[in-house]
Amino acid sequence: MGTKQILIIIPVLIIFSYLFDAFSRKTKFPSVLLLIGTGMVSRAIADWYGFAGLEMLTALIAVLGTIGLILIVLEGALELQIKKESMGTLFSGFTAALVILVVNIWVVGQLITLFTDISPSLSIVLAVPLSIISSAVAIPSAAGLLQQDREFVVYESTFSDILGILIFNYALGQYHKEEVLFAASPLLQLGAQLIGIVLLSLAIAFALFQLLKRITHHVKFFLILALLILLYALGKFLHLPALVTIFIFGLFLGNIKTLFPKFLSQYVNPEKIEKDLHEFHVLTGESTFLVRTFFFLFFGFSITLDTFLGVEPYFYGLLILGAMLGVRYAYFGITQWQLQPSTRVFLSPRGLISILLFFQLQESQIPELQNQIIDERVLLIIIIFSMLVMLLGTIRSPISSSTDELELTITNPEIELPTPNDSLNENNSDVPDTEK
Repeated sequence: MGTKQILIIIPVLIIFSYLFDAFSRKTKFPSVLLLIGTGMVSRAIADWYGFAGLEMLTALIAVLGTIGLILIVLEGALELQIKKESMGTLFSGFTAALVILVVNIWVVGQLITLFTDISPSLSIVLAVPLSIISSAVAIPSAAGLLQQDREFVVYESTFSDILGILIFNYALGQYHKEEVLFAASPLLQLGAQLIGIVLLSLAIAFALFQLLKRITHHVKFFLILALLILLYALGKFLHLPALVTIFIFGLFLGNIKTLFPKFLSQYVNPEKIEKDLHEFHVLTGESTFLVRTFFFLFFGFSITLDTFLGVEPYFYGLLILGAMLGVRYAYFGITQWQLQPSTRVFLSPRGLISILLFFQLQESQIPELQNQIIDERVLLIIIIFSMLVMLLGTIRSPISSSTDELELTITNPEIELPTPNDSLNENNSDVPDTEK
């Protein structure tokens, strides 16, 4: 494929992704499914013409997915506004993410142990990617929901990402060390490590804030992103949960006046950082959109149509998904005291993080996972059908009529929305048509 063809294909794919996103906002149909479908159609066409080079795309999927993961966690942390009036929703989102995630991991682990010859400890490791909610899919899909449900989805999916990755790394490390999953010593070490990471993250956040304050060059936000990616890579080499550092940095950046310690805030100029926050948030959002576009396109391109042949992937995928939805229904039925499933029951899509953790398991080359029935085909079935379930949930949910007004209030805080009486007076006035 020549340079001219590539220069045509790349912008066309970005345009299609933008149109898919706009279509998703109007219809609530997940744009991720459209991206994966486009990649699959492209793969079928490429196979027809004898295209070679899938190995390069497989490597790109892992790289783009990792960068996308960093950006998604950063963007999700920036979205978390820690305010007194939203503390109840934040706490309920965190509790739901933790309880549902842990119970799902246990239930799915039991199912894997029951239907396969995989050891119980490895079954838990394999269950984690299948249990994590994808914030990359859930947050955009919740844009049209009522404000409280929308905030809850942001909190739950973001915490599910962070907690899921921490549990996965911990469980995989225990498996490699051939130690039991639940023991006092490793759990205490994990707790001490997390406390140390939080303190280290605070110091790194302070250093990055100082950097933001002192940079006078017109290009500075990509430098911050590059440093965060480098920080993540170094953390992976040292086997540290560097994603927590990125999450804490984003959380402090989005809530610098409320969360950042008073004795440090005098050195970072919170007013200037808040002024830069909007530009940084826009850059992070657009970068996430771009990386997510090519990740799911390439992921779809790696899927062949024979993946959907056979009954086994559907049986195990739908069985696991049904069990996880049952856990969600039970949790929200108990906490909300209602038998009819709420909208929140349906909003648990799987996506980018599940795929990345599956890739990490494949890179580990664990002999016990070779030629098992719980493979990437089952993962694909769970991803697709969890998104379809989410679509059914968003269609039946009440739509927020104040979404546009809310966005206008956030992006233009100095503009006051007219009241109905003001609009009536304007309509009855003798203002010329050209000025109306």
